[in-house]
Amino acid sequence: MSGAAVIVALRVAATPARAFEVFTRDIGSWWQSHPLFELARGDDGVPRFDPAGPGGRLVTRFTDGREWEIGRVHAWEPGKRLAFGWRVPSFAADQTTEVEVRFDAVGAETRVTVEHRGWDQIPQSHAARHGFDLILFQRRLGEHWRGLLAAMGRRL
Repeated sequence: MSGAAVIVALRVAATPARAFEVFTRDIGSWWQSHPLFELARGDDGVPRFDPAGPGGRLVTRFTDGREWEIGRVHAWEPGKRLAFGWRVPSFAADQTTEVEVRFDAVGAETRVTVEHRGWDQIPQSHAARHGFDLILFQRRLGEHWRGLLAAMGRRL
């Protein structure tokens, strides 16, 4: 998927393999909801990769018991790269965005880079965009991803 992208990178004190493991296996423990980017009003649920690995999907179970498939895994390269679709429940069937995460060794640390693209295909009037111009929406989304990566880094 091409188009406008939010790109956020953060170094963490771990090997690429360990950072990948915590990102994927432990996503439910470090994921934090944000009022602008909720999957459902007041409830992101607990996300997990199910099954973990190629051909899997990112899903969440909301507190009311419903399960939502956020997106299918497109790339699963432990310690290197992860890519998956990202859809909120209010998206139309043909609307999706994509998240790609790269894990690059930098000395004794790993640079984790998140690229979330495709929001330029979601109309500004859509509830998920809150009416924001694309640049403002992407700035806020970048701040959210930066906070998520920091929370993940604290788990290492």
